[in-house]
Amino acid sequence: MKSLLTALNNVLLFFPDRINTRSVCELTMNEDFAENRNISVPSYFYISGFSGIPHVRYYYMFLFFVYIITVLGNSCLMFVIIIDRNLHTPKYIAVFNLSLTDICESTAVIPQLLDTFLFGNQLIPYGLCLCNMFSVFLSLSTQSLTLAVLSFDRFIAICLPLRYHMIVTHRSMLVIIGVTWAVALFMVIAATIFISSLSFCRVIVIINSFYCDHGPIYRSACSNNFPSYVIGRLYPIMILGFPAFFIIFSYTCIAVTLFRITTPQDRQRATKTCTAHLILVAIYYVPITFTYALSSIINTNTRIINLSLTSALPPMLNPIIYTFMTEEFMVSVKKLLKRRIIFPSPK
Repeated sequence: MKSLLTALNNVLLFFPDRINTRSVCELTMNEDFAENRNISVPSYFYISGFSGIPHVRYYYMFLFFVYIITVLGNSCLMFVIIIDRNLHTPKYIAVFNLSLTDICESTAVIPQLLDTFLFGNQLIPYGLCLCNMFSVFLSLSTQSLTLAVLSFDRFIAICLPLRYHMIVTHRSMLVIIGVTWAVALFMVIAATIFISSLSFCRVIVIINSFYCDHGPIYRSACSNNFPSYVIGRLYPIMILGFPAFFIIFSYTCIAVTLFRITTPQDRQRATKTCTAHLILVAIYYVPITFTYALSSIINTNTRIINLSLTSALPPMLNPIIYTFMTEEFMVSVKKLLKRRIIFPSPK
């Protein structure tokens, strides 16, 4: 059995374009089990996404450049926040956390995707696959929850401006950020534990996605997968539904408050403070919402490409949007450039 798995891995490595999902199914070894016999975990998971897409290597190169820009852009944003004391505010604690989760998400998704498809390493060991699922889900969860935290900051700043500095303090913001990480960790750890308790009827399990996706994994199990099914239903509601509902509620209240502002200058200034965050929310939630809502009528490759872009583009665009659309951040960048902290002059 070990020699067969080794041979299969070598074939997939050197001839990735000639191996399709069906041939892998034919090569995997089905095992029949007695009633009272427990089934061991699979040796490998086979990631079968992006199959049959012409010129897909150009897309992989595009994702590589997206990853480089994401890491550089978010690192610069975090650096400016750390250096400039004027940005040591509760709002920018949340922005810093968003940049951190952006880097974590891109690092969890893109390098593994390139290694899997560009270099043909589509056979992933069981333990490594669970680690990949854990890291991707954790970063996606914290990013969604952090966007909700930023909407809370704007809601208090505009709807309750006189109480803003009493409610939104450094301590309260750190507590809120800590709670978001705790909620995300709880959900992802629960999902990983339930997945690790599943039994599979194949030595090699095929996952029709671009990473070790929770849904295709638990649906491939041949044991009772009801706990994983519950997690799969709760996760979008807890991590995507509740934050999106809170963001809509917050901006509804903000819109009502803005209509009550009589001075056009004050209304325009308040609107500018929300524009960057609204763009980030739209970039993150709109594609993923439409992809899941239309999953029954769009083909698999379209769904996989849309989800991979949803995972790759928002982390790249977040620092760009905050740099060019947030006036106070631009002022801080100009001050740093004038003081020659970032680019010191040679002596």
